[in-house]
Amino acid sequence: MTVLDDIIAGVREDLEARRREVPLTAIVEAAAAAEPVRAFDLDADFGVIAEVKRRSPSRGDLAEIPDPGTLAGLYASGGARAISVLTEGRRFSGSLADLDAVRAAVDIPVLRKDFMVEEYQFHEARAHGADLVLLIVAALDPVQLRDFHDLAASLGMTALVETHSEAEMETAIDIGARLIGVNTRNLKDLSVDTARFAPLAGRAPAEATLVAESGVAGTADVEAYARAGADAVLVGEALVIGGDPDRAVAEFTATGRSARSPRIRA
Repeated sequence: MTVLDDIIAGVREDLEARRREVPLTAIVEAAAAAEPVRAFDLDADFGVIAEVKRRSPSRGDLAEIPDPGTLAGLYASGGARAISVLTEGRRFSGSLADLDAVRAAVDIPVLRKDFMVEEYQFHEARAHGADLVLLIVAALDPVQLRDFHDLAASLGMTALVETHSEAEMETAIDIGARLIGVNTRNLKDLSVDTARFAPLAGRAPAEATLVAESGVAGTADVEAYARAGADAVLVGEALVIGGDPDRAVAEFTATGRSARSPRIRA
């Protein structure tokens, strides 16, 4: 069993507990009554998707974050393009309560970052105010991926489709994904190799918005990703442990905008 498999098994168990408390019919009604979606501008200049992240399987505890809304407010004041909120509890110490708090605190789009494997979770995301959701190609078969991508769109949300390989990039392209992530973390052993980004970026359609995920420790990493074709970076660890998140978001944004160059298809 890979790390991803293990995480998903836990996600399904926790989901069953929530579904017993709030059945699908009720969560669908709650999603329909939720506040309107805040659109994620796919054509905006280079930006940072700043993450509320307490811990990770690879690094353990990162930060306590007693008030995720306050942290999100700092990200927003630094110019973040969106806020990513981890809602998986077992490995990342996140929760839907964190999503609620962030949604209430900021006016920019909010991404529910979780391991989305069942329809229920998409209605749940919308019910708690998510504007975007994460779809991990490695966690879904092609039919599920297409269905969930369509479901997210039907609920008004944008799906960030995460890839790790050439085959996964082609799958993302096949379903018509406009927001594509390239995660440079290996989901089998959790190692990071930022050099994996450029070859996959070269395969992305010119019309897609490309997000570099993992491996950002400082401005040099942002610059490298931007020069390789990233339109945005998703950053968590460097922001929550750095001590000055609004300044860091502003610096990463400025660096990316200076370095950004047009993508060339392979």
